Amino acid sequence: MTTAVKTAPRTPGGGGPAGATRLARTARRLTLGRALLIAAGGLLLVSLVRVITGVDDLTSPGQVAGTLALAVPIGMAALGGLWSERAGVVNIGLEGMMILGTWFGAWAGYQWGPWVGLLVGVLGGALGGLLHAVITVGFGVDHIVSGVAINILAAGVTRYLSTLIFDEAEGGSATQSPTVDAPATITVPGLSDGLASLADRGWFFVSDLAGVLAGFVTGLSTFTLLAILLVVGSYLVLWRTSFGLRLRSCGENPIAAESLGVNVYRYKYAAVIISGGLAGLGGVFLVEVASNIYREGQTGGRGFIGLAAMIFGNWRPGGLAAGAGLFGYVDSLSLRSGSSVLALVLLVAILLVGLAAWSAWRRRWISAAVSAVVAVAAFYWWLAGDEVPSQFVSFAPHLTTLLVLALASQRLRPPKAAGASYRKGQGK
Repeated sequence: MTTAVKTAPRTPGGGGPAGATRLARTARRLTLGRALLIAAGGLLLVSLVRVITGVDDLTSPGQVAGTLALAVPIGMAALGGLWSERAGVVNIGLEGMMILGTWFGAWAGYQWGPWVGLLVGVLGGALGGLLHAVITVGFGVDHIVSGVAINILAAGVTRYLSTLIFDEAEGGSATQSPTVDAPATITVPGLSDGLASLADRGWFFVSDLAGVLAGFVTGLSTFTLLAILLVVGSYLVLWRTSFGLRLRSCGENPIAAESLGVNVYRYKYAAVIISGGLAGLGGVFLVEVASNIYREGQTGGRGFIGLAAMIFGNWRPGGLAAGAGLFGYVDSLSLRSGSSVLALVLLVAILLVGLAAWSAWRRRWISAAVSAVVAVAAFYWWLAGDEVPSQFVSFAPHLTTLLVLALASQRLRPPKAAGASYRKGQGK
C-alpha cells in the first residue's frame, strides 16, 4: 500500500533566506530612474576627469557621434546574440553573419540605394542565421563548431563573390566595393547649434551634458535611430509579449516548454534567423554609415565584441546597449589623440579604486587586491606618461573588453539551456 503525499508548490523565490535574497535581487532590477541616475553619475565622473586633464574631447559632440558610429555595429551583433541565446542557441557565428551583411549590403546599396542595401544586407545575415539554425537545431551539431564554420565560410564566400562581381565594377576590386551612398541624417535646427555652443563653454557637467545631447541631435543617421528602436522593440517583444515568453522558455527549459505545447523548434529557428538579420544590419551600418564602402575584413572582430557586450549586459537589452556604448566610446576615444587615451587611463584608475572599495566591503579580498594594484599602476602611468604607445591605443578597445568581462563575471546569469542540445520528444 502506498500513500500519496501532497507537497505545496514551491514559490519562485524558494524558501528560507536564500529564497528571500533571490526575491530581493529581483525587486532591485534596474529601472529607468535608476539607469538615468547611473548615467548621470558616470557623466559626472567623466566631467571631473575632463577638468583635471584638460582634454575636452571626452564629451565633445564629435566624440559622441564617433561613439554612436562605432557602438551601433557592436550593439546589433550583441542584440542578435541576445535573441539567439535567449532561445537556447549559442551564436558564435555572429562575426560571419556581419560579414555577409557587409557584402550584400554593399552589393545592393551601390546599385539601388542605402535602404535597398539595408534590406538585402539584413537578408544576407538572416541567411547565415538560417544556416546556423539548420545545423544546430535541425541536425544537433555543436553550436560552437557550427558558429566557427560559418565565420570561415562567410569570409571565403564574400571573397569569391567580390572577385566575381566587384572586380568587374567601376571603382571596385577583389577586396572592396564601389562607393555606397549613405542614408539620410537628422539634425534638429536650433537645438543642435545651441547645445554645441553650450558645450564649447567648458562649464563643469553642464557643458558635458550639452556635448552629449548635441551628439544625438546633430547629423544622427537614420540607421542609428533604427538601431535604437530595435533595442527598445526587442525588450518589448521578448519581455512583454506571449511570443517572447515562449521564446525565452526555450532557452531556459525546452523540455518543460514542449510539455506546455510550445513548438520549440519553430521558436529556435525564428530566434536564430532574427539573430542573423540583426548581425547583418550591423554589417550594413559599417558599410553605409561608418565608411561608405565595403572592404574585406571590415568587421574587425566586432561580432565577437558584440558577444562580449551581450555577456556584460547579462543577456538584457539595456545592459548590452550600455556595453556596446562603452566599447564604442573607448574605440572612438582611441582614434582621436594620445592625450584622450591618457585621460581614459585616469578614468579607469578612478573606477578601479571604487571597485576595490566595493569588493572590500563585500569581503571579496582577491578582487579588491587585484583592482587596487591595477588602479595604482594606472595612476602611476597617468602621472608619469606624456604619451601613449600606438600599440596600446589600437589595443585599448580589446583590453577594455577583457577588463569588463573579468569584472562583470560575478553577476552573470545566462539562459540555463543555452548551448544545450535538444531533440523533439526528449522529455517523454
